[in-house]
Amino acid sequence: MSATDKTHEAEPGERAAQSEQTERTERRRVFADLTPLRTSAHYRRLWFGNTVSWVGQGMTALAVSLQVYEITRSPFSVGLVGLFSLVPLIVFGLYGGAIADTVDRRRLGLASATGSAVLSAALATAAFAGFHRVWFLYAIVALQSVCGALNSPARTSMIPRLLPPEQLRAANALNSMTTTFGTLVGPSLGGLIVGFAGFQTAYLIDAVAFSAALYAMWRLPSMLPERTGTAKRASVLDGLRFLATRPNLRMTFFSDFCAMILAHPRALFPVVAVLWYDGDATTTGLLAAAPAAGALLGGVVSGWQGRIRHHGQAILIAVACWGTAIAVFGLTRELWLGLLLLALAGYSDTVSMIFRNTMMQVAAPDEMRGRLQGVFIVVVAGGPRLGDFLAGSVADLTSPAVAVTGGGLACVLAIGVLALFARGFRRYDALDPTA
Repeated sequence: MSATDKTHEAEPGERAAQSEQTERTERRRVFADLTPLRTSAHYRRLWFGNTVSWVGQGMTALAVSLQVYEITRSPFSVGLVGLFSLVPLIVFGLYGGAIADTVDRRRLGLASATGSAVLSAALATAAFAGFHRVWFLYAIVALQSVCGALNSPARTSMIPRLLPPEQLRAANALNSMTTTFGTLVGPSLGGLIVGFAGFQTAYLIDAVAFSAALYAMWRLPSMLPERTGTAKRASVLDGLRFLATRPNLRMTFFSDFCAMILAHPRALFPVVAVLWYDGDATTTGLLAAAPAAGALLGGVVSGWQGRIRHHGQAILIAVACWGTAIAVFGLTRELWLGLLLLALAGYSDTVSMIFRNTMMQVAAPDEMRGRLQGVFIVVVAGGPRLGDFLAGSVADLTSPAVAVTGGGLACVLAIGVLALFARGFRRYDALDPTA
């Protein structure tokens, strides 16, 4: 037997050993899988740029609220900041997805990120010049939301073009850490900077922070959608029709509605802090931070998720865990236990979100990914607001305990009913994805 024959005989054994080693590594993995950051320089730059810009945007969001209150001394005026941010995000979310399925996504990402950077620079310039007008701040916030509604579908639909399908779950876990880290760190850092150096410095840092995202976008190759049809322009209605014919993808949205609408007690935190825990604004802040801390942990400790093949089952279980944690939270009157339960809910939400995003990216064709992300933006932006309204209304008619615990139980019941009828969703296999 020749040396060449011996080499060919050894190759299958080597592959088997490598496969066994990979399986052992997966079993031992606890923390987030960093493979996407190691294997794709494009994704690595995009992830880093997005992380920096999320922190900067969190700084600006808090700085604008503080500046509006300093000008008006009106809590209502501060609340309008959220409204001017929410409405454009919902209105332009669907259209942003359609645009991302029509044009070069790289160019759209560059243009929208540049717009956000220019708007932050405009805030800094106005603050340096002493131009303090509430209408100007509202206008900038609204325009920033428009840029965000255009940027998010473009950026998210690029990721499946940068990574192989088996790395998308890990990439979504890393992306969840970016979002949560920015939500936690950005406002805290913004408050410190405004206190020490003024609004203009916070806005200026945010404008400069966008340079990382712009550089990442600039280094990307062209990202034209891969179309199978002859239409030159992607239609929002075509995207909704596509979603109507894809039961597994529809279920990712329905399951999220169960959690965000039926069991979302965020609006009751100020009341709960006083009535249940005899606390104050600090207690309210802890209640608000607990789900975010759990969500960040969900991204950090996400290595085990790589062993899960049935993503639909994982989503159903995660949403049921969210509802259960919220229901028990409504029964406890110990602050430490309440914070722990809210953190558990946040962890469950991240697990659900990772698998939902992965299913959308893998099971949907490239020409539809932007529009599905647009629908996702509308759900994520609008769902919690509906949940706030429902929780507040039920609490006003009954009590906060009934609103929180009843909402959690309703979430578990609703997701159970969906699981009963959605057989295909329960059987969804990541190795054989179907929409």
